[in-house]
Amino acid sequence: MADSSFDVVSKIDRMELDNAINQAIREIDTRFDFKNTGAKIELTGDKIAIEADTEERAKATLDVVKDKLIKRGVSLKHLEAPEPQLSGKIYKIACTLKEGISTENAKKVAKFLRDEGPKSIKTQIQGDELRVTSKSRDDLQEAIEQIKNGKFDFAVQFVNFR
Repeated sequence: MADSSFDVVSKIDRMELDNAINQAIREIDTRFDFKNTGAKIELTGDKIAIEADTEERAKATLDVVKDKLIKRGVSLKHLEAPEPQLSGKIYKIACTLKEGISTENAKKVAKFLRDEGPKSIKTQIQGDELRVTSKSRDDLQEAIEQIKNGKFDFAVQFVNFR
């Protein structure tokens, strides 16, 4: 019998991200408390640019974006949002989107599985993902549950379960 496996990845669903940003833009355009505040949201590549006339409106705009991301099922662990920066008369927030599992984070997950997981599990790091293999599918499902319940500072998804 061949080994079963799955991959642990940290990827953003781009369609859901686009939908969340478009919903946030629509809400900011229609909400009364955002009228004439110069609030804008722009998605370019791996960055979300938020602008507003005041620091409070910039933070409120960021809250709207976070709310829409949660509703669309995109983890907030992908979003890295600094404090608003004053640029001229406009406050800007340049949020970055984190994607992929770094080597040190993959090592943390592998060590977590070695210490806490079933003994028949083997892990190997492949670029920005982690492959977990075992002869028993039950052990793999137990490993998935343990990774979900582990408190990691990055979002995880599971793909290629075979």
